[in-house]
Amino acid sequence: MATIAVHVVPRAKKTEVAGRHGAAIKIKVAAPPVQGAANAELVRFIAERLRVPRDAVTIRSGAAGRRKTVAVEGVAADVVTQQLLGEVE
Repeated sequence: MATIAVHVVPRAKKTEVAGRHGAAIKIKVAAPPVQGAANAELVRFIAERLRVPRDAVTIRSGAAGRRKTVAVEGVAADVVTQQLLGEVE
């Protein structure tokens, strides 16, 4: 199981990886931070990008804030980072 730090920016025009924010991966999500919509969009985006089922992606901590710890089952941490940042860096 891979664990990554994510910095989420809600209410973006589109959901995309925006590079790094310190040690975290910065992801803009096209959903408001209301009733879990931004978290759901984050999980959907990461699962789709990594080609894993949505239930393989969980928010371990920080569900109510911008800084989150996300766990992904079945994928190594270096692969997660490479897949998410591959087009940005």
